[in-house]
Amino acid sequence: MLIKSADFVTSAVKPSQYPPADLPEIAFAGRSNVGKSSLINTLVNRKRLVKTSSTPGRTQLINFFRVNDAFNLVDLPGYGYAKVPAAVKRQWGPMIEAYLQQRETLQAVVLILDVRRTPGDEERNFIAWLNRYGLPVILALTKADKLSKSKLSQRRRVISQALTQDSENLLLFSAKTRQGKEDIWRAIEQLLYAENR
Repeated sequence: MLIKSADFVTSAVKPSQYPPADLPEIAFAGRSNVGKSSLINTLVNRKRLVKTSSTPGRTQLINFFRVNDAFNLVDLPGYGYAKVPAAVKRQWGPMIEAYLQQRETLQAVVLILDVRRTPGDEERNFIAWLNRYGLPVILALTKADKLSKSKLSQRRRVISQALTQDSENLLLFSAKTRQGKEDIWRAIEQLLYAENR
């Protein structure tokens, strides 16, 4: 994917604040601190398009980014261990669900997982929920540079079993080395303009 432009469009908490539904969209979801912002920045060749933070739970809004004036990448709030007030956490579920359920231009969701962590019920439930709504999911395992090749293979097997997914469908990614960037773009491009969505 040749990136000519990547621009922040808007932040939203409810459908009335979304930008016009005139372009296909790919959403990015994942537990807090899995490297979601770094992954999006790497994909679009920008260092700070999406703000990165070492503090889990920094993204508390749905953020829309327009790429090449052709499609939107959508950064969803992280879920899981974020140290944020319970009231804020309670708002996230319905906010994310409303977007995933109602956004007609949404083509697929990239679910981002830290390769060093074994997914649990939250991830399994999220995938089941996407399946129920007929939304394709791309599984990206971040922080691949942190482990040796043999350890990566082992972790990939463990995660594929935990999610009952074919290990070939788990795309290894590293923001540091840019490993997997092209694989993720290929998977996105296949679904971006998929017919009958």
